[in-house]
Amino acid sequence: MRLLPDRHFMAVILARPHPLHSISLRICFPGQIALPCAESLITIHEDAAIMATPEPSRELIETFENPFPQRNYLIETVCPEFTSVCPKTGQPDFGTLTISYTPDQLCFELKSLKLYLQQYRHHGAFYERVTNTILDDLVFMTHPRWMKIEAAFTPRGGIRTTIVAEYPESPLLPSGQA
Repeated sequence: MRLLPDRHFMAVILARPHPLHSISLRICFPGQIALPCAESLITIHEDAAIMATPEPSRELIETFENPFPQRNYLIETVCPEFTSVCPKTGQPDFGTLTISYTPDQLCFELKSLKLYLQQYRHHGAFYERVTNTILDDLVFMTHPRWMKIEAAFTPRGGIRTTIVAEYPESPLLPSGQA
């Protein structure tokens, strides 16, 4: 048995007899006991299981030189088929990401953005974490003058949630307040 510390959870890997030498994996979140798991699924809640995937890697995001770095202009990219996984229930979360930014020297390439976002399809994280991580990764790779991500998730249980994250940080006020 080996313990692998991670910034988000502790993984307990148990070797198990199998012709292909596969492993059994248990996840321990702080204050929780690892629950039994099967095959490539990790049980994180009594009635929920999600696939084991690594943290999405920002290294998939490719950039190219801004053709007009002397000008302030807005690029808006809409990703209407974004999917992630609820870490509590294991159910898919669907939403539309709108990424708006004013580039400085670099812009992100769209196919690489698509591949980067696809990593979230089996990644368990709450809306807030997903939105802010994507913003952090895009800012890290492109160093924009300004960037905003709006993640509008489809309703679940009659509740719709939209997360807005912005760089550089600015005070976000509720609608109608100045």
